[in-house]
Amino acid sequence: MRAVIQRVSEASVRVDDIAIGQIRHGLLVLLGVGAGDDTADADVLAEKVANLRVFSDADGRFNHSLLDVGGAALVVSQFTLYADTRRGRRPSFSEAAPPAAAALLIDAFAAALRRLTIEVATGAFGARMQVALVNDGPVTIVLDTERNGS
Repeated sequence: MRAVIQRVSEASVRVDDIAIGQIRHGLLVLLGVGAGDDTADADVLAEKVANLRVFSDADGRFNHSLLDVGGAALVVSQFTLYADTRRGRRPSFSEAAPPAAAALLIDAFAAALRRLTIEVATGAFGARMQVALVNDGPVTIVLDTERNGS
């Protein structure tokens, strides 16, 4: 699984001009599922996201996690994180999981965050979504369970 994590002061996702998910202080998680990913990847990545120390303490150092600050997560599926642009001008998405498998693992990731007591809002899998955010910092981090053992 691959995630782009952005620390936000607010974020929302809309489908057909209707807000379907929104959070205040927390993390926007753009989440892609790769071919071969499974629920263990979802659990590992959720644990990493919940405990990743990207929130500042009184001295301005990254010492607090989403759990520490009581923040929320907005999880938005993003298969384009698996774009392969090494050849040609059109991205290939052959490394992304098939939609049915990806949808289950996006749900498994959100459920794993909820089990860790994180408030979770989500986008709509497969829908054309508009995501709005105020990146706090800015802080943006890429996590990849395959590459770095997140």
